[in-house]
Amino acid sequence: MASSPLVDSAPFDFHGKRVLIFIVAYNAARTIEEVLNRIPSSLHSSAVEVLIIDDSSADDTFVEGLRFQHQRPPFQITVLRTPENQGYGGNQKLGYRYAIDHGFDIVALLHGDGQYAPEKLPELLAPLVRDEADAVFGSRMIDKKAARTGGMPYYKWIGNQILTTFQNWMLQTNLSEFHSGYRLYATHALAQLPFECNSGAFHFDTEIIIQLVLKKFRILELPIPTFYGDEICHVNGLQYALNVCKAMVRARLHQMNLFFDRKFDVAPPEETYDLKLGFTSSHTMAIDAARSGAHVLDVGCGRGYVGAELVKKGCAVTGMDRLVPAEGQEKMQFIHWDLDRKEFPVNVSQFDQIFMLDIIEHLKRPEDFMDELRFATGCKRPEVIITTANIGFFATRLMLLLGQFNYGKKGILDATHTRLFTFRSLRELLRQSGYKILEVRGIPAPYPKALRTNFISRLLVWANEKLISFSRSFFSYQIFVRAQALPTVNNLLCETINTSQELRQNALPNLLQDLERPQQTFGHKLV
Repeated sequence: MASSPLVDSAPFDFHGKRVLIFIVAYNAARTIEEVLNRIPSSLHSSAVEVLIIDDSSADDTFVEGLRFQHQRPPFQITVLRTPENQGYGGNQKLGYRYAIDHGFDIVALLHGDGQYAPEKLPELLAPLVRDEADAVFGSRMIDKKAARTGGMPYYKWIGNQILTTFQNWMLQTNLSEFHSGYRLYATHALAQLPFECNSGAFHFDTEIIIQLVLKKFRILELPIPTFYGDEICHVNGLQYALNVCKAMVRARLHQMNLFFDRKFDVAPPEETYDLKLGFTSSHTMAIDAARSGAHVLDVGCGRGYVGAELVKKGCAVTGMDRLVPAEGQEKMQFIHWDLDRKEFPVNVSQFDQIFMLDIIEHLKRPEDFMDELRFATGCKRPEVIITTANIGFFATRLMLLLGQFNYGKKGILDATHTRLFTFRSLRELLRQSGYKILEVRGIPAPYPKALRTNFISRLLVWANEKLISFSRSFFSYQIFVRAQALPTVNNLLCETINTSQELRQNALPNLLQDLERPQQTFGHKLV
């Protein structure tokens, strides 16, 4: 591509921000000087530095970069060469780390082969310096016809749109293109992404978009011209497409809490879960089990969302947790308490039902807790409703079969879970702790939470319920148990003694009368 003549233009307003123009280069000895010359004069400023990283090229890319550096360029320039080839993604990792470590506010990615127009840099930089975006992508597909006019091969044009459509569907985004290499980032955003965990291959670009989306950063697309010249393409198209699809599936499974991938673990931690209403879930089953008018203790109530639903049923609810209840929960009492403490801050024996929803797996010693709870109930025999994750769920078994057992922020393998249960192990814990099992049911996976409430998610819940009826231990995502706290031996002995005394007092007069009657009859016969 012929060099574009530089046109004098007004200096670019950087708003006090420092910009790194980062050029990834591999076998770009013929084109690197041209790319540097095409950087607009409006960016010839002390606020700009150009970084070239030659990824162990087989030609003189590094030497050509040094040659330009020693010709007194209009901007500061740094030329580096990797000790061994890092790949397209690996090279980006180095550049972004350089930008963060050297205090740049913005990093703009260019390619050393000249495929992306440096002339567009001021236009792409503007939204970032005005803090209107966290990432700006130059898109060739905003005007799809222009992409073909610019020489994009037809098979790439079609493949680009197919992959982009799939990726938008998976991430619920609306980007025109996922596969442009012309990208600019705010370094404060990059510093919050685990991009160093990403692939060193070409689908690094897909993985960093996923991270930006999951982190809810602002992405802006602007049109750029398409140019395909005689540069050598180093991308294996089929392998690239396969890697993109694998990355999207892994990210989606991570979002659904069925699979954990550290590089996609960018969302802030959730201290409590949202209500799962409108479909069969741990919350709907527990709420249905609540007796109208009952006095309920909601152990580990979180922000009090389930408790609010119980209040609507006419229950008197007392919540107990270390978290602060949400606004609008004034109708229920709330006690701040660490559940790992042995004693209870309330008279447990006054409650008719005790709710422990998704709590037992968070306790350090659930056996001790259940023993203390049973002791605190005295002789009242309240109903205890427990829900917990089923480690025997088929997806967890499958991951284990494939060598995967990674904790995440939500789901069965939530990193805050200290104990995991199957149906059998939970039943044994309750029986040995002195509880009578009243009911055990399986709970389907919360597909509407992962896929939004729609026909497909409702169909999956229905299918999951049918499968649970076939094999509860294999297809249940969670376990639902209704149990009754039986008195401890000490409490039962006291109850036995007290009851016996009452019975003795009631029965003794009649007993004495009965004992006297035979004596009177015998005496009469003797007379």
